[in-house]
Amino acid sequence: MYICRMASIKPSTPKGTRDFSPTEMVRRNFIFDTIKGVFRKYGYQQIETPAMENLSTLMGKYGDEGDKLIFKILNSGDYWGEVESRKSKVENLELNSKNLISIISEKALRYDLTVPFARYVVMHQNEITFPFKRFQVQPVWRADRPQRGRYREFYQCDADVVGSPSLLNEAEFVMIYDEALSKLGLKDFTIKINNRKILGGIAEIIGKPEHIIDLTVAIDKLDKIGLDGVIKELLEKGFEQQDIEKLKPVILLEGSNEAKLNSLRSALSTSVTGLKGCEELETVFNYIANCQLQTADLQLDITLARGLNYYTGAIFEVKTNEVAMGSIGGGGRYDDLTGMFGLKDLTGVGISFGADRIYDVMDELNLFPVDTNQTTKVLICCFDVVGEQYALPLLHSLRKADINAELYPAGAKMKKQLDYANNKHIPYTIVIGSDEMESGLLTFKDMGSGVQEQMSAEVVLARLRT
Repeated sequence: MYICRMASIKPSTPKGTRDFSPTEMVRRNFIFDTIKGVFRKYGYQQIETPAMENLSTLMGKYGDEGDKLIFKILNSGDYWGEVESRKSKVENLELNSKNLISIISEKALRYDLTVPFARYVVMHQNEITFPFKRFQVQPVWRADRPQRGRYREFYQCDADVVGSPSLLNEAEFVMIYDEALSKLGLKDFTIKINNRKILGGIAEIIGKPEHIIDLTVAIDKLDKIGLDGVIKELLEKGFEQQDIEKLKPVILLEGSNEAKLNSLRSALSTSVTGLKGCEELETVFNYIANCQLQTADLQLDITLARGLNYYTGAIFEVKTNEVAMGSIGGGGRYDDLTGMFGLKDLTGVGISFGADRIYDVMDELNLFPVDTNQTTKVLICCFDVVGEQYALPLLHSLRKADINAELYPAGAKMKKQLDYANNKHIPYTIVIGSDEMESGLLTFKDMGSGVQEQMSAEVVLARLRT
């Protein structure tokens, strides 16, 4: 008789993805819950959208490079049969990658939360009260090259408001970044702000408004490739040396935000678009001046351009100065994001927190509170089945009082039970043996200090409630 034996498969996760342990999940939820709490404080409501979207919803929204990073999902069933059928119906059908994808894939994993949000707004526009302030905390997927701080599956924490042109929204997003990151324990971070209209004005004054994308893409790389690298790239894109000389003093602006704005107004005096951008930034700064930032250093950074081309006004980027890490947040104003789905002229502005990078920063700086390691507050340990039965009403009382409690199944040695508590970072244990059942006084132990006391169930309950 022939027996088919399956080959042993070494377990692994797909490159760029990760498992999360219970301790990591508690820490991640600490980040998510902190950010969600701040979002709600500012009037934002949570929504969720599906993990997959129609491929037509996503394609063409992120540029050619972005489209390549979208994870496509094969159609169910005999998808190759559909290819053969199409070949028989279309003479000289060229099966290149683009044509093939359109035949075998109709859906894809979402690339970000912004485009699905735009789709949501258009589909539910008759149910929504505008301005609509929403937040989402969900995973997204990108077929990018994995590296430190960059994964193929990662979570985004987005907040957007659509249907309001008020620059108060931009100011409040600065306040949201400041409050949330301060609550998470970061003590030195910079919120960079710029305006795409200023970048458009710069392109205008050097006579190359049609090269605004080339200009912003190059300037955005200043931190990575330096001024010489930016100049080299601009020259390769058709800019001339005289253009570079006009750009240099603008790119290398220094001083306070007010001084930078004054210099920009002077440099952009002939550009209506550029001056409008300066006016918008000044309005945002004036709003924030009437509030009080807790920690953040707010900086006007003229080199901040960000890669997404749908931004039309203010743009944000957040960086920690305590750890070598890329941006941990970003966003901006967009005037017609929903236009791609037929709802024209609906302005909006939004930001995103990079939760995975924030986790890495907090882990490196040891910022997670000690109590985020625990999920159970007290473990009840018993010597035998009789003690187990005695413990059940106590266990019920603890849980009814919203105290996270566990009962270790009877039969294991006491050392094993206490090791279990230590390994799970459970701060308290209750030991129940024949003496405890006879006297009615439980042995209550603080696992951190090692202090052990005898007390009634009522006193134990009161102690654990504090």
